[in-house]
Amino acid sequence: MKTIFSGIQPTGTVTLGNYIGAMRQFVKLQDEYHCYFCIVDEHAITVPQDRLELRKNIKSLAALYLAVGIDPEKATIFIQSEVPAHTEAGWIMQCNSYIGELERMTQYKDKSRKQASIPAGLLTYPPLMAADILLYKTDIVPVGDDQKQHVELTRDIAERFNKKYGEIFTIPDIQLPANGARIMALQEPTKKMSKSDTNQKSTIRLLDDLKQIEKKIKSAVTDSEGIVKYDRENKPGISNLLDIHSALSGEPVSSIEARFEGKGYGDFKAEVAHVVVEAIRPIQERYNELLNSDELDEILDRGAEEANKAANKTLRKMKNAVGLGRKRR
Repeated sequence: MKTIFSGIQPTGTVTLGNYIGAMRQFVKLQDEYHCYFCIVDEHAITVPQDRLELRKNIKSLAALYLAVGIDPEKATIFIQSEVPAHTEAGWIMQCNSYIGELERMTQYKDKSRKQASIPAGLLTYPPLMAADILLYKTDIVPVGDDQKQHVELTRDIAERFNKKYGEIFTIPDIQLPANGARIMALQEPTKKMSKSDTNQKSTIRLLDDLKQIEKKIKSAVTDSEGIVKYDRENKPGISNLLDIHSALSGEPVSSIEARFEGKGYGDFKAEVAHVVVEAIRPIQERYNELLNSDELDEILDRGAEEANKAANKTLRKMKNAVGLGRKRR
């Protein structure tokens, strides 16, 4: 069985876009692959974080992983900082990376422009990400467009390491989301829905109050034509709502269009709101059961144990390959 690794940073609250584009796909993947789903808290501190808020977000994200349907009997769910092999392997990866290739990373260039003093970790983020992936002999990494460049660098570093030290790493393949998985902002439907968006009306978060979600959808930006029709270029707002409806209801866009022929946007938005609320309601109910439960801690403890066992095997090979410490079997 092939292995998948994916990590999400515990910053902000997971959005509807994150759920449709990534987390819901994880639920399907766990039946077909050996999956490691990681809360990458060490990546989060490449920018300043409030420590109490970060700890809260770590457990919140873990509870959401489970609430959306990830089964700890099928997948390993764990916190990155609870597996020390990640930082040890990250240093080895950093020593096999070049400043030039790290400075070319688009995310580094974008984020560094916004900071007067640039943390070194912002530059060396990709080697740690490479370690995250390579420790588990990962075959496939499901990522969005924004992380594709980092996984391509992971492949380059792994191939360089293997050429120099022997076949230590599996070279991972990149799996991009299926067409139609990109959910856009409700107030600016030409840009991606983001948990960092300062306009609260633009983003639906999985933990938003259900009435608030309904209001956000009903106030979503559309157009003045009054026709429910899919047209990304000319009707981005309506097209985005059609994508959301179809993704959550399973009904084809063409069928939704046909049902709303001759009807106004009010009726359409009301139905989209109902579909979204009914999809999120059971997630929130399960999340609230898990958040401060012994069950969640037990699952994370077990996940850390499983991840440590797998990661340490690869780390020993890495250390032996580069000559660190005493050679161990």
